[in-house]
Amino acid sequence: MATHSGWQGRFYEDFAVGDVYEHPLGRTVLAADNVWFTLLTVNPNPIHFDAHLASQTEWGRPLVDSTFTLALITGLSVSDLSQNAVNLGWDEVRLPAPVFEGDTLYAQSQVIAMRESKSRPHQGIVTVKTIGYNQ
Repeated sequence: MATHSGWQGRFYEDFAVGDVYEHPLGRTVLAADNVWFTLLTVNPNPIHFDAHLASQTEWGRPLVDSTFTLALITGLSVSDLSQNAVNLGWDEVRLPAPVFEGDTLYAQSQVIAMRESKSRPHQGIVTVKTIGYNQ
């Protein structure tokens, strides 16, 4: 198993099962991120933008839209994992804790499987497990 950081543009042959990619960039979530994302995705749930309502919940403040969290963690991995590839999907997505304005998120990915594509024999499929970390 190798640990990699800061190398961009991998191809199938550059990956190995067990490799860990510590994605070098982090990103602090801004209030505008949450507002824009809820507007862009037509998510009217006031828990994301009504500070008064959110202050009366167990969290005490607005929650960042969970699909923004997924998009951000995915984006943090692009330079290491999919600069030369496409994302075929997500499986077993979990959001164990809320994210709030001001939180800084980081990500790390591990290659857990590799195989040649059945429909495109000249290409391969790399399966990774990506974990997002809140500062």
